[in-house]
Amino acid sequence: MADDFFNISPDVLKKAEIAQTECAGMFRTIEETGEYNQRKVLRAFIDNKVSEADFSSSTGYGYGDRGREKLDKIFASVFGAQDAIVRHSFTCGTHTLAVALYGVLRPGDTMLCVTGMPYDTIRPVIGITGEGMGSLRDFGINFECIDLTEDGRVNMPAVKKALSSKPAMVYIQRSRGYSLRPSLSVSEIGDIVSLVKSRCDAVVMVDNCYGEFVEKTEPTQVGADLMAGSLIKNAGGGIARTGGYIAGRADLVEKCAYRATTPGLGREVGCTLGENINMFMGVFNAPGVVVSALKTAVFAARLFELMGYGVSPASDEMRHDIIQAICLENPERLVKFCRGIQSGSPIDSFVTPEPWDMPGYNNKVIMAAGAFILGASIELSADAPLREPFAVWMQGGLNYTCGKTAVMLAAGEVGDNER
Repeated sequence: MADDFFNISPDVLKKAEIAQTECAGMFRTIEETGEYNQRKVLRAFIDNKVSEADFSSSTGYGYGDRGREKLDKIFASVFGAQDAIVRHSFTCGTHTLAVALYGVLRPGDTMLCVTGMPYDTIRPVIGITGEGMGSLRDFGINFECIDLTEDGRVNMPAVKKALSSKPAMVYIQRSRGYSLRPSLSVSEIGDIVSLVKSRCDAVVMVDNCYGEFVEKTEPTQVGADLMAGSLIKNAGGGIARTGGYIAGRADLVEKCAYRATTPGLGREVGCTLGENINMFMGVFNAPGVVVSALKTAVFAARLFELMGYGVSPASDEMRHDIIQAICLENPERLVKFCRGIQSGSPIDSFVTPEPWDMPGYNNKVIMAAGAFILGASIELSADAPLREPFAVWMQGGLNYTCGKTAVMLAAGEVGDNER
């Protein structure tokens, strides 16, 4: 492995070469899954007869936007769902999840989260933090949470017991958020769904952010009633400039559509303003981009294992999302890692990341994200709140070569873990 363009130390280059060689088997597994998912997406495009006319821009009310309607059908097909709504007007993943929650839950309902405390930005939506913002709690919707087991798994006996109170919704956060607990596999989500459906008729909703196309199946294919995600993460393939999707049971998606716009109009309105082509191209390219992101994560895990750091998941573990956590053990290394990633970014490589008070978080957060699309975490990014356990969470990578290069630059900044 040569370094023709970057001043990467010989020691890092040597470790990187070893890491890449040792990751070959995991890379093959990732590529095989990616090939399966790419064929699945291609089949959906062909079956839905996508044409150039579907990329036309609509304005105003957006009545009769054929491309918008066809994109909904493609997402439903790819995710094995009855229906889907895909809109550029969903501003982010948190907004998309909020639309789904407000669309389905009603005053007096109970939302039961079975994957521990949800991550920071969704807490004000629920009403766990913040007051007077119009949270679910403000509208009389109750929230209950079941802590994970000591090893970070869903506490199935506790879930079984809690279902006796007949919650209206069981909420599952697939990805780890800012924690070191394992991300959930689709199979594990299926087990939760089976338990819920054997006990009550609660709606099972999955926060699927960071999980799309990592496996061959999605939560809606194992019985989840509803799931939602962001188009500037996996499902947008690094091309969609904004947006999100909600997929699942047709009646529930319809309720979400009424929340997204207004009762009585729902999905019939919403102009596309020329964004259709970006969303079509994004989902078409998504399986391949997810492959690059996963390979970058596996490479980073193995390189930092060789450097003496703890990582989660380990380089030889099966992946259920694109996130890689690296335990750097102190705030100084967090800052150095993020600065290394930033220096290897195609955009704003000259910028020096600094910790700041980011809206929605209780601690200062440092972020590295030299992205073409602001905040697009399918592009290589790294971020962390400055709090214990001083781990950095890295995700994304539009292509493996650039992702690998940035990871090596970060490794050079941090150095080996000398205890």
